[in-house]
Amino acid sequence: MHVSVISAERSVFDGEADAVVAPAYDGFVGIFPRHAPFMTLLGQGIVKINQAGGNVTRLTVMGGFLQVASNVVRIVARRAGPADS
Repeated sequence: MHVSVISAERSVFDGEADAVVAPAYDGFVGIFPRHAPFMTLLGQGIVKINQAGGNVTRLTVMGGFLQVASNVVRIVARRAGPADS
């Protein structure tokens, strides 16, 4: 599935992924390929994007929303950037 993460300042991630785990306003949500259409408000926390080959991208997000439609995950966050290691 295709995943894009953007903030007001810039695009933070744009690529293919096998799974996404994100902090919704009321708990974490897990998204896998061919997920049903879905939309939720984001809370504050770490988005984990699992890519092919075992690569994991971790991003910090604060507020915004997550949308799933047609095998595309869009995360539009008030703030987003690399998570501290």
